[in-house]
Amino acid sequence: MNGDALPRRFWLCADDYGLSPGVNRAIRDLIERGRLNATSAMVVGPALGREQVDALRDAAAASRRCSIGLHATLTAPFHPLTMHFQPLDGGLFPAFPQMLRAGLLRRLDPEIIRAELSAQIAAFIELFGRAPDFVDGHQHIQLFPQVRNAFLAAVKETAPGAWVRQGGRRQPLMRRLGTPKALLIDMLSMQFRRSASRADIACNPAFAGAYDFSKAADFGELMQQFLDGLPDGGLVMCHPGFVDDILISLDPLTAQREREYAYLAGEAFPRLMASNNVTLA
Repeated sequence: MNGDALPRRFWLCADDYGLSPGVNRAIRDLIERGRLNATSAMVVGPALGREQVDALRDAAAASRRCSIGLHATLTAPFHPLTMHFQPLDGGLFPAFPQMLRAGLLRRLDPEIIRAELSAQIAAFIELFGRAPDFVDGHQHIQLFPQVRNAFLAAVKETAPGAWVRQGGRRQPLMRRLGTPKALLIDMLSMQFRRSASRADIACNPAFAGAYDFSKAADFGELMQQFLDGLPDGGLVMCHPGFVDDILISLDPLTAQREREYAYLAGEAFPRLMASNNVTLA
């Protein structure tokens, strides 16, 4: 490492604020420790009342810098904000596979999608008293066919100063081929970036953080992989949290959230950043 080289700056964004009290508490703790510089909030989540919003705003205000964005959500087990959203499954958004299939088969109504996303942005503005710094998507929903243009139109109209998350990586081809989920995100992100550019909406230059959540992976080793080749301004997604009953009822990603939190809160993470000459943006 060249000691004279300026460190690469990157965004470390904790998704899912508002999913459960335990997730919220872990994210706020990491912000206060200076270990995160971004989080995205789910306005359709069950744990995003006024008290939780105020606590997040206080934590972000006390940190060196922390951006707060909207985690746009269009998949189960959450309810839409708009009355006429379609399709629905028992009053809930469809599950991830159904939404992806409907988008690929062009069976979604982009205007209905745009209206729901505009309503979620408006709800964020009502809760936080300002527009989101950025907008991303739960389960990468913003990248789906038919959703992406509706998503970008809603951001352009209701949060014109926000940037948006794309999921394309800058890693060796063999590593990308070895992660099917991340490869799909890469492919969907190519069109998303082109559409965002046409709409004159900024997005992150590169992305990392996708992995097989079903395995008890060593998050320190994964973080090293995420930082390899990540350019200045790149974004790493993470999902820290403490397991509670609400989280268990809503999301299969539980124990791994605690492993992510433990690593990010510990002393190995600052050492890893120093050895890679990177810093939070």
